[in-house]
Amino acid sequence: MGFGVKIGQVAAEADVSVDTIRFYERRGVLPAPQRRPSGYREYPPSTVDRIRTARSLQELGFTLDEIVDALHAHDSGRATCESELWRLEAVLDRIDARIADLRRTRRTVTKTISECRSGRCRFRPASAAGRG
Repeated sequence: MGFGVKIGQVAAEADVSVDTIRFYERRGVLPAPQRRPSGYREYPPSTVDRIRTARSLQELGFTLDEIVDALHAHDSGRATCESELWRLEAVLDRIDARIADLRRTRRTVTKTISECRSGRCRFRPASAAGRG
């Protein structure tokens, strides 16, 4: 050993919490670390870069499972831009679906505002609607 970095140092350098690192271990984002005789986790310095990569994939819209799969593909040496492009396309499809949902919701809210302004408020019970 001797090359390892303690969990607090990794957390500080990666700008995440210690709990995030433990969570990433449980979910497979990070491999299980070596343990010192005292039981403390000892991480290779590359752990910080791995966490930063995971966080950047998360910012792109990858799910945690997708991040784990992408990192495992990278670890196995079989990841290339061509082989991983489908992951980005899946994220883009989800973004497009969310945009479509937001547009539908916006249309509904706009219609509701228009109805309220014309006296057909959805917030009043039907029995009170005719009483102005």
